[in-house]
Amino acid sequence: MVTLIPKGHVWRFFRAGGLDQVNLDSALDLANLDKLDPKLWVALSCPVKGLEYDVKTLELIDTDKDGRVRIPEILEAVKWACGQLKNPGELTKCADGLPLASINDQTDLGKATLISAKRILINLGKPDATSITVAEATDTAKIFAQTLFNADGIIPASACPDADAAKIIGEIIVCMGGEMDRSGQPGVNQAKVDAFFAALKDYSDWKQIGEAISPAGEGVLPLGDATAGAFAALQVVRPKLDDYFARCRLAAFDQRATGPLNLPDSEYAALAAKDLSKSAGDMGGLPIQKIEPKRPFNMVEGVNPAWVKQVEAFRNAVVTPLLGADKATLSESDWGSVQAKLAAYEGWMGSKKGAAVESLGVARVREIMAGNVKSVIEDLIRQDMALAAEVSGMGHVERLARYCRDLYNLLTNFINFADFYDMRGSAIFQTGTLYLDQRSYDLCVRIDDPNAHSAIATLSKIYLIYCVCVRKGLDKINIVAAVTQGDPDYLMVGRNGVFYDRQGRDWDATIVKIIDNPISVRQAFLSPYKKFMKLIEAQIEKFAATKDKAIQDKAAAAAATEPSAVISAGKTPLKKDPFDIARFAGIFAAIGLALGAIGGAFGAIMTAFVKMGWFHAALVLGGIVIVISGPSMIIAWLKLRQRTLGPILEGTGWAINGRIKINIPLGARLTAVKKLPPNARRSLKDPFEDVKARRRNRIIAMILGLILGTAIGWWWTFIRPRATAATPPPAEAAATAPAPAAAPPAPAKP
Repeated sequence: MVTLIPKGHVWRFFRAGGLDQVNLDSALDLANLDKLDPKLWVALSCPVKGLEYDVKTLELIDTDKDGRVRIPEILEAVKWACGQLKNPGELTKCADGLPLASINDQTDLGKATLISAKRILINLGKPDATSITVAEATDTAKIFAQTLFNADGIIPASACPDADAAKIIGEIIVCMGGEMDRSGQPGVNQAKVDAFFAALKDYSDWKQIGEAISPAGEGVLPLGDATAGAFAALQVVRPKLDDYFARCRLAAFDQRATGPLNLPDSEYAALAAKDLSKSAGDMGGLPIQKIEPKRPFNMVEGVNPAWVKQVEAFRNAVVTPLLGADKATLSESDWGSVQAKLAAYEGWMGSKKGAAVESLGVARVREIMAGNVKSVIEDLIRQDMALAAEVSGMGHVERLARYCRDLYNLLTNFINFADFYDMRGSAIFQTGTLYLDQRSYDLCVRIDDPNAHSAIATLSKIYLIYCVCVRKGLDKINIVAAVTQGDPDYLMVGRNGVFYDRQGRDWDATIVKIIDNPISVRQAFLSPYKKFMKLIEAQIEKFAATKDKAIQDKAAAAAATEPSAVISAGKTPLKKDPFDIARFAGIFAAIGLALGAIGGAFGAIMTAFVKMGWFHAALVLGGIVIVISGPSMIIAWLKLRQRTLGPILEGTGWAINGRIKINIPLGARLTAVKKLPPNARRSLKDPFEDVKARRRNRIIAMILGLILGTAIGWWWTFIRPRATAATPPPAEAAATAPAPAAAPPAPAKP
């Protein structure tokens, strides 16, 4: 790829963590940012959410709304901001206050932005202010709280000077729903007004169809105002009566079906076992009356108890008024006649229109239609939209104010990682500080799923601990913390700590997963010895547990064969084995031989050390240490050189372009171990110190030192002189050596 850096601009780079990163200090750097080769950017993309950064600002930069910010979107944001400012260097100040004098009013967009900024300040009661903050530019509720019009095409009732129009706006909101005005109040727009008045007309016309039928007993309203109640009573019993007459027709077709149609005795037996006062639902599922061929429905006697009240209401509201007689029975033809008389009403109800305004009543509907309130409301909407040109720039004001406050901060966490290496603050991906095991961990990154994240984070070669953090009233969060100092001896799954987020809130943190990697060369040096001691402890515990189990098994076996139990069973009690002196003498002899062998080996080692001298002995000891600790130290050194932040961030959605190394000095800054403050005073007197143990340890140390000193002195006084005397110097050995035998004479020649 051809380099895009122009000759006219000289870029300056700084080196941090072994990585060359571009400086972004001047307005020229920002203005020429689109000429910087993307290969020199530290990051290529980052997620919109999960960072310690204003999400709204990132959403403004994320123009394609895919939840990620990429290089072209950052370049577009920088270009737009530089074009809106007289001096792009304002972006590097990261100030929460956009000076009005800095807005470039030489362009149409800049002029609109400046006018909108001044309008916002006037609406907020700050006409003399010279700058505008992000909070002032975004709080639309305050900006438009005292204004009648705000160019959003929505009119709340409180903004309507006409009382009748204000009342109708309230009715529109109730019937049709409201739209939220920029002032934070519900209101109506042109679409809601049109839909409301169309519903008024539809409802009035539909109602007029029902009112046009005059003769009672015919047409849409055969019972006048009582038709609605009659139809409701009919609808309640219609399914059961249709079922009843259908069953009677089937019984007339074949009388053998009469029994099954009335349900078998077993169904009634099951029902009889229940509390019928509480089983109305079960009875309601039975036929409404006993089935017989061609039998009329008796509305007075023999009705299913669960349907008595409904049938009585149907008889009074429908049958008697429509059939003109106080009938006790209802034939199938009567049932068809009743339904036919209410069919027109049913069809009319099915064609209802304008139901949204039915709650107002037909009188109020026609009263509203008779007035001219619609034109009043529409005139208010037109006046509101007339300010669109003035208010349209308010979105640009918010965007520019956010970019002046936040954009440069994003650049120093995207193009370079100056904020991360600066150490005076925190990068946008650092979500807080974890306190655990007498250490604080500053490199904490928020994640979604520890298992998914660890799949790639293991490539970082960093010792990582994953924690679930919980705080009352908030959703739990997951974090990963880098351990770059100390040792991992007491870091284990299940340990608890406290996590402080960037807002200062404390969370209960619990370790749920660990990725094991070397922390330091010192820790790698001690690691083999710690593992050896753990192995010895495990073997001792295993041996002790085995012996303890054997003793318990032996005791249980002895208890199971007590003499009393044996005697009660008619058997002779077992006799205890006599003390076998010979066997124990053999054991003691074996122990003595083992101790002797150990002592002999120790003596041989000491003899070898004495013979080679202190210098050579030190070299041998050093060699032994190197053999034991050398491999782990070399591996640790290699992995510590490979530690990088990239995989940790990529597991959260970043695309990292540079190799962000975390060397030993940087790691020492990211994890802090406990230390006393300067000029602190410490008392070594411990009221709970085990004095007896301390004395015992001192006595043991003195005895061991005395034994070691005596052994060295003994070997130095007695053994070394003998060994020296037994090995004479080379010159003396040559002098005392016997002369070589004379060679035999050569044989005479024949």
